[in-house]
Amino acid sequence: MKILILGAGQVGGTLAEHLASEENDITVIDTDLPRLRDLHNRCEISIMNGHASHPSVLAEAGCDSADMLVAVTSNDELNMVACQVAHSLFNTPTKIARVRSSAYLTRRELFNPSAIPVDVLISPEQVVTTQIRRLIEYPGALQVLDFAEGRVQLVAMKVYADSPLVNRKLKSLHETPERPDSWICAIYRGNRPFIPDGNTIIHPEDEIFFFAARRDIRNVMTRMRRGSRTVRQVVIAGGGRIGEKLAQALEPNHRVKLIEQDNERCQALAELFDDTVILNGSATSKRLLTDENIDECDIYCALTNDDEVNVMSSMLAKRLGARKVLALINNTAYVDLVQGAEIDIAISPEQATISSLLAYLRHGEVVNVQALRRGAAEAIELVIHGNSRHSSVVGRSIRELNLPEGATIGTVIRGDDVLFGKGSLRIEDGDHVILLVTDKRQLREVERRLQTDGRLR
Repeated sequence: MKILILGAGQVGGTLAEHLASEENDITVIDTDLPRLRDLHNRCEISIMNGHASHPSVLAEAGCDSADMLVAVTSNDELNMVACQVAHSLFNTPTKIARVRSSAYLTRRELFNPSAIPVDVLISPEQVVTTQIRRLIEYPGALQVLDFAEGRVQLVAMKVYADSPLVNRKLKSLHETPERPDSWICAIYRGNRPFIPDGNTIIHPEDEIFFFAARRDIRNVMTRMRRGSRTVRQVVIAGGGRIGEKLAQALEPNHRVKLIEQDNERCQALAELFDDTVILNGSATSKRLLTDENIDECDIYCALTNDDEVNVMSSMLAKRLGARKVLALINNTAYVDLVQGAEIDIAISPEQATISSLLAYLRHGEVVNVQALRRGAAEAIELVIHGNSRHSSVVGRSIRELNLPEGATIGTVIRGDDVLFGKGSLRIEDGDHVILLVTDKRQLREVERRLQTDGRLR
């Protein structure tokens, strides 16, 4: 695909690197020339120094032949105007814009072809807030992803030494007298993901990825991991957009405390909430955390705009007795470095945003794409069409599809039924199939094989 990316910041730069590795034709536009040059040195892309919404700049970048424009500058208005220019002057087929301000997001009627022609709205704050809410809803999970309109979820969990899963073969978990209620489809071990088989033995420190119907997730997690407890008390450090949205979402069912250093912002937050306790102070203050009984906290969420503050305050909260700590890390290079020791979960806003874009960058009947382990693997939901006479997918078993190494079908959703990826399972017309791809070099091959009509090449 030919894609124009407007903005070479964290999101734009990470997205450019991600897409360039998949042999797309990428051009990045920004006014910051040193940043553009640094990005150009890291990956094979074209760069252009200029104002991202100016017609002359877009024309020179080839907007008239682009398949997609992704506007992810730090300015909402610039992103929206760029989409308008691309629509009016260049008839660009797909226009994606990052819009952060709730003043726009609450007015969805603004975004349509007759008003502001944005096809896909991306709100990083909302994406991250939703991600954190799911992690609080399912204690013990490292990642919780929705498929099939929420009927099926993919959950990542770390396996500890006392887990009932340790030293067991997968086939002993999947081959139950009744139909299994979950399916372990991928394992992250030794800094790499792989697709296991029935004889794979689960080790301590493995990160496992399993599918289950939404209604079964809690029971499955309880069985897989001892000691999980419902989250009641939450402390949030940082009263920015994400901290505010998370507190609003949690306030009805949790006891929430929110720490914010800026006094004026504290005053504004105090007027928004009825039950959330607003604390004016530094998240790295040992005295403040101790005075607020951090040792009674079920989860501490460090969500300031400063990575260093988030890391240090999370480590401090953990040492003072917080059961679980979560840190927002904007620099994607640091995420894997800090997660897993004293910091239980590190969240990258850039990776969360990119995950929400991936479905629009895949070919065929793709309805959902989610990145696993910050891009190490992908889960792709697509709809299969055709019949056994004209399709070489419909009517065939998963085993007969002979997918490339590093790709597997984890789950099939057929009406209200959730069917797991046994080799004997046959694909039918209308099935929603969820693929796991741990070797991203195979993405194009998988897309070529599973065409929009479900035919296998």
